[in-house]
Amino acid sequence: MKGPGPAAASAAPAGKRRWRCVAAAGAAVALAFFSVVVPLAVLLGLHARFPSMYLVDETVVSVYGSSEDGSWEPIPSKENDSLRVNSTVEFVPPTLKELTNANGSQSDSATGNTSIHLAPPIQQATVFENSSLPNLLQITDIDLDSFEQGLPGDGNGKSCQLQFGSYCLWSVQHKEVMKDFIVKILKDQLFVARAYYPSIVKLDGMEKLSSEMKQNIQEHGHMLSEAISDADLPELHRVNMAKMDQTITAAKSCAVECTNVEKKLTQLLDMTEDEALFHARQSAYLYRLGVQTLPKSLHCLSMRLTVDYFNASDDIEHLDAEKYEKHLDAEKYENPAFQHYVIFSTNLLASSMTINSSVINSEESANLVFHLMTDAQNFYAFKNWFIRNSYKGATIRVLDFEDFQVKNLGNGIVGQLSPSEEFRISSNSNAEYISIFGHSLFSLPELFSNLKRVIVLEDDTIVQRDLSLLWNLDLKGKVIGAVQFCRVKFHQLRAYLLDLPYDSGSCIWMSGVSVIDLDEWRKHDVTGIHHRILQKLRHDTEASWRSATLPAGLLAFQDLVHPIEGHWVQFRLGHDYGLTHGAIKKAAILHYNGNMKPWLELGIRRYRKYWKRYLPRDDAFMMDCNVNP
Repeated sequence: MKGPGPAAASAAPAGKRRWRCVAAAGAAVALAFFSVVVPLAVLLGLHARFPSMYLVDETVVSVYGSSEDGSWEPIPSKENDSLRVNSTVEFVPPTLKELTNANGSQSDSATGNTSIHLAPPIQQATVFENSSLPNLLQITDIDLDSFEQGLPGDGNGKSCQLQFGSYCLWSVQHKEVMKDFIVKILKDQLFVARAYYPSIVKLDGMEKLSSEMKQNIQEHGHMLSEAISDADLPELHRVNMAKMDQTITAAKSCAVECTNVEKKLTQLLDMTEDEALFHARQSAYLYRLGVQTLPKSLHCLSMRLTVDYFNASDDIEHLDAEKYEKHLDAEKYENPAFQHYVIFSTNLLASSMTINSSVINSEESANLVFHLMTDAQNFYAFKNWFIRNSYKGATIRVLDFEDFQVKNLGNGIVGQLSPSEEFRISSNSNAEYISIFGHSLFSLPELFSNLKRVIVLEDDTIVQRDLSLLWNLDLKGKVIGAVQFCRVKFHQLRAYLLDLPYDSGSCIWMSGVSVIDLDEWRKHDVTGIHHRILQKLRHDTEASWRSATLPAGLLAFQDLVHPIEGHWVQFRLGHDYGLTHGAIKKAAILHYNGNMKPWLELGIRRYRKYWKRYLPRDDAFMMDCNVNP
């Protein structure tokens, strides 16, 4: 045989060099690929079996526990509890918002166990790292409601509270029967068998056991490859379960090396915890989205009414009727002889329900005048609705707050409508939701310059009795009459009240139903006090502007609140499942404070009937938009 020629001999090294170059280039490409993909996977949370689309950035909130000396101190949160950032997640305005100190811990109270939460609107998942409120707050973009109940099967209710908020309570109340209970047992058996199998195979004299275990593993794998729920399992699945259980029991009785088994079972535990956390986060996100989003039907109702208003504006008869209505009721708008009620709202259906319930249960509905303040976006929908609907002779006046500001401020700066804000105050024992006047409500004396008294109702209230007695309530020289909430006092909120002077023993108050003496308001210059507090807080972002509602709302009315007896109002219908129907029926006013509002699918169904009884049934726009809360 002839050897290779000179040409072939010289070509071989060149070929090898080419392959080395290709291999080197391939290695470089692979290195570049993994240098990008692996960090990206870590960033997106794929290594933790949790899609980043369900994550928003949030500050870890410390909870308070008792120290050895009986005092209360923060318990540091685990680093693993913090959620990763995904700046691409878009959010609708939340209902409630977390307020934390700069170090991420909750505010200290007298006993050190009180925290406060608020809900500014967030359009994108961002964190306001440096709040403009000095020594006050750091604001995150997700609400972390606190409840005692945990997830079904969760032994650590506090952990669930801090991460998932009111979803924990909702999930307990709406617990569903598991449809894959047996499937999960089969999966656990399969994993345990796989953990023991490598060690059993190595043992002498265990050939029969290892063969049985291998066969059972194959049978389980075949069943689980075709089964998602228990209904998908074959008829003999219980026989296979019993056989596998016997095999695992026999394997556990063998003297096997524990290292490998421990490693496998630890993996099972980690995988189970990761899967449970994934589903909890996913469900909590969807729940939160549900309570924060305006239902499609209500959005449809507002849009249809707006379009119809402008279409009807071309109708001469419609315009004449509207002008006549204005002329007829104009004298009532500023006549202090009538009962004047004020509602700040952007929710058409909710505010109309508050008005409808007030009128139906009033003994003299013709004496009622409702001033409904909304924003420019909803103004024409509100206007069209109340032109088309009558309320037993009561007068309804719809006002555009932005138009009022333009006419009265004269500086071209139009602020957003700021209705009452809702906060959550939580402690070790319970969680309560309180409402505080938003910044727009401090324009009341200018809005109603000729009136002496008004009653402010929030749009998540339902009136069940005539309110004449409340209208004639003697405020004893105070500016505002409201239900006080003395479970929390000013000294427990000192971290949020800055260094402004205040009476540490004063109770906070609920703005859901407020009787206001406008003459006393002007006398005490409450609006001026509020303005000076805001200047001290130096708000320069929307988030800090709304978070300033708490200190400004409380301090502006300090020592100016006359307590209304608690039997007037039944609170907690938006977050407490434990209220009795007897207590609800006795109350003159129902307040659905909390994030489970009655017009939402996630509202508490037991209490929804008290709200739905005032729902109009034959309105064409509601039927077209399928409005049926």
